[in-house]
Amino acid sequence: MSAKAEAALAIFKSIEGQEEGVGEWFEIDQDRINLFADATLDHQFIHIDPEKSAELSPYKVTIAHGFLTLSMIVHLGKSVPPLKPEALEGVYMGVNYGLDKVRFPAPVPVNSRIRARHTLVSAELKGANTIQVKRQVTVEREGSDKPVCIAESLTRMMYA
Repeated sequence: MSAKAEAALAIFKSIEGQEEGVGEWFEIDQDRINLFADATLDHQFIHIDPEKSAELSPYKVTIAHGFLTLSMIVHLGKSVPPLKPEALEGVYMGVNYGLDKVRFPAPVPVNSRIRARHTLVSAELKGANTIQVKRQVTVEREGSDKPVCIAESLTRMMYA
């Protein structure tokens, strides 16, 4: 194992179970929702038709796709300051390895602002120079007590 990976693993292990931080707010507007609908071919009216949503949807406005919200966790996570930045020394590449336990407890109405909250769940060695970090990512909507997405994100970091 490289010295940097070994040091990083010890740092990550020391903060398992701790909140790492909260990111900045980001607005989800109708243009972004429409672009996502086009990219995924999911044109259900609750996402793209404000008039029909006002009439038939329980939310009375369009809402973001759950998978749009999920897809934003990488972007939202960029603004979460690392709790222990020294754990990232020597990282030359990070790879999104996947997700565990994804839920969408509440909708994201159009023009809502969302942000990510990170908690380090675990860190484990996956190769001589590779650490897998599991984070609970809670996506919050401004003005709501209920999260809009909760997912366990897996990232593999390669150290020089």
